[in-house]
Amino acid sequence: MSLVWEPDAEDLAFHAVYGAWQPLTPEELQELMDGFARPWWLVGGHAIEAFTGVRRAHEDVDLVVFSRDADELRAHLGDRLHLWCNHGGTFRVFDDEHPQLLDPLCQIWMRENAQSPWLVDCILNPDVEGRWQSRRYPDHVADLEEVTWVDGRGIRFGTPELVLSYKAKHDRTKDRVDLEHTLPLLDRHQRAWLAAELRRRHPGHTWLSLLEG
Repeated sequence: MSLVWEPDAEDLAFHAVYGAWQPLTPEELQELMDGFARPWWLVGGHAIEAFTGVRRAHEDVDLVVFSRDADELRAHLGDRLHLWCNHGGTFRVFDDEHPQLLDPLCQIWMRENAQSPWLVDCILNPDVEGRWQSRRYPDHVADLEEVTWVDGRGIRFGTPELVLSYKAKHDRTKDRVDLEHTLPLLDRHQRAWLAAELRRRHPGHTWLSLLEG
């Protein structure tokens, strides 16, 4: 797979409406988030790359914070970046004059200004009394340390088995490549958890034959 992400026709059409992306690297994001006193972590392709060590292309960077910390995020970044709530393609600026989120689980897109590319896609995550809760499956509640890990740079990422469980829903080419690189590195507990999660959420999923083989 190319290390440089190349937008396809669908991506270009999306950019024509919403603007282009030039995502920060995890290291750049770590610098940006320095001093933010609330938990934050990365998911998606960067989490897979951090776990496997296999470099891949990235069309964006997926930052996650708890929804309850959105105001703290705005206070931390609002004087450096423009923040926009994105809820299903509906956008509204998120600043001191417009402090209300469109939805508790909306995304917050960030860029320097209207002429600049988008830099960060921040996903707001629910919690139950401070514990992590799945955005998709509210019955899945865990301590943050159970569903994330910290690499040698001090950057926190979603665990590979959890990231793959989210990727399984779409089963795109890039998701299958991520599975191919990640699967040999999972221990038996991670494989067993992922297999059980797929059986529960996606019965008959094609990945199950690889996990159970």
